[in-house]
Amino acid sequence: MSGDTSAYWAACRRGELVIQRCASCDRRVHLPAAECPWCGGEPIFEPVSGEGVVHTFTVVHRSFVPEYRGREPYVAAWVDLPEGARAFGHVVGCPPEEVRIGLPVRVTFVDDLPHWRPA
Repeated sequence: MSGDTSAYWAACRRGELVIQRCASCDRRVHLPAAECPWCGGEPIFEPVSGEGVVHTFTVVHRSFVPEYRGREPYVAAWVDLPEGARAFGHVVGCPPEEVRIGLPVRVTFVDDLPHWRPA
């Protein structure tokens, strides 16, 4: 966590998904950044619906991240949000073989991290 991302993590702790919107060019910015990658403007955090569809995913069978060893298999996915950003997280609440591109999902929070469950 840093000054640039503390508002994001505070929202996650409240169970709310927020995404940055550039005050200059109006584009959505995610993952949190200090400045807009398109125009250099100042991004501000705004709540989003928490709904989306799976854009792409992978099933992890062997994790190299110590915190996730023993939890395999799990699904890591990028999710398209209707607000115009793409968010990352695990898909939970269904077997990995049921995850597909285009699957409607809704944000859920596990240990204050945004994950996705089938809608």
